[in-house]
Amino acid sequence: MDKPNAEMPPPSRRPRTLPPQGACDAHVHLVGGKDDFPLWDGRVEDPAPGPDFDGWLALYQDHLTTLGFEKGLIVHSILYGTDNSVTVETVKRLGPNFRGVGLLPDTATDADLDRFADQNLCAVRLNYVHGGVLSWEGARAMAPRLADRGLHIQMLLHSHLHMGDLADDIRTLPVPLVIDHIGWPDLSLGVNDPGFQTLLGLVADGHVHIKLSALYRLCPAPYDRAAPFVAALAVANPDRCLWGSDWPHLMLGDATMPDTTTLLGVFHDVVTNNTARQKILCETPDALFFS
Repeated sequence: MDKPNAEMPPPSRRPRTLPPQGACDAHVHLVGGKDDFPLWDGRVEDPAPGPDFDGWLALYQDHLTTLGFEKGLIVHSILYGTDNSVTVETVKRLGPNFRGVGLLPDTATDADLDRFADQNLCAVRLNYVHGGVLSWEGARAMAPRLADRGLHIQMLLHSHLHMGDLADDIRTLPVPLVIDHIGWPDLSLGVNDPGFQTLLGLVADGHVHIKLSALYRLCPAPYDRAAPFVAALAVANPDRCLWGSDWPHLMLGDATMPDTTTLLGVFHDVVTNNTARQKILCETPDALFFS
């Protein structure tokens, strides 16, 4: 059965405040044309029609240059299932300023992990929101083997639904855990929601890294409702915060295609301290992905 097509992202505009030199966009996805890489049968959409893989790479490089970023983390999309080849090829083409996050199943062997690490993939991703190929139990069991190879875990979850159940396990993980999209909270519950407060505590204590990303998935522009959550996380521990554009904004669902420059502007409006900006955009991703 034919799948719906993703939307094409609008071109980014030059931001009014540029990031510091060496900044990293810590959450993007790369896709190809329909026939460039094998798509997963269980996907909910196809990549937007038009560009082939080289065209998408060129669009991504324009995105980075326009926004003023020099480094990037390529997060493998579930559109391709556990075939990480589109992400591996992207990292290979772009060079030493780029790393990848890939997908592995619970059943991954030591040989799978060795090959994964050799491909400049620095983390496995676990999706608690949309489902996927790796479970929390599988990630916990895999964590010591990830640690042996300098790998970590990245995770999409709902803080208001999941943090209470996961917090104790998170505190004992032997690898870093990065949570995407400010924990995808229910904004109507406010920053005092127990789940978000638990997340804040884990960030403050250094048990979790958090991406200040994808506000457009939580509320419409101008994202005022999400700003207090971003501010609370940045204040809690800028050494554990990252920023990502979530370009090219796949699997929108009910969200509206965002303007990436506006998203970066919200970050600068909320995080006004230059030292904190330097940590979030440069020092923290360098330590986590490139050291």
